[in-house]
Amino acid sequence: MGKTTLIRELAKRLAGYYPAGFFTEEIREEGIREGFRLESLDGRQLTLAHSDRKSSHRVGRYGVEIAGFERLLSDLNLPRSPSCVIIIDEIGKMECLSKFFTEEVRSLLDSSKTVIATIALKDDGFIRKVKQRSDCRLITVTVENRTGLADSIFSEVLKQIRNGDSR
Repeated sequence: MGKTTLIRELAKRLAGYYPAGFFTEEIREEGIREGFRLESLDGRQLTLAHSDRKSSHRVGRYGVEIAGFERLLSDLNLPRSPSCVIIIDEIGKMECLSKFFTEEVRSLLDSSKTVIATIALKDDGFIRKVKQRSDCRLITVTVENRTGLADSIFSEVLKQIRNGDSR
C-alpha cells in the first residue's frame, strides 16, 4: 500500500532532526520477490531474508539472517542514538524472530524518542503488544488515504518533537 514510500518521505522531511533507523525493501529477481534487504539511514545494507538462504529461522519460504540483523542493530544502537527521531521499517514477523530486536523496540517505545514505524498487519505476540500500547497511534495506509498521510503525519510528528525537544 506504500508504507515504505510514506516512511521514506517522512524521514526525508525530518532530515533536520537527523533520524536514525532503517528501511526494509524487497529484493526482486526477474520480477519475483526473492527476499528482503535492510538499509540503515546511514547507508549500511544487509540482506535480512532470502528464498535461497539456508537458515533455521524461516518465515514462509525465506531463510532469515538473525545474526547479521542483530549485528546491524547493535551497531546502530538506536535506544542510545542522539537522534530524537527513530525510523523502523518494519516491526514484522521476520524482525520479531530476534529477541534483541523486540527488546530494542520496547526500549525505544518506553523512551522519550519519537518512533515512526511500520508494523505487520497480522498481530501475533510482540506485534499485538505494540499495537495495544496506549502510547502508540496506529494509522492504516490505504490507496485512498496514502497521498495525504505524509503531510498530516509530518505535522503531528513535528508537534511531538517540538513539545519534547529542547533544541
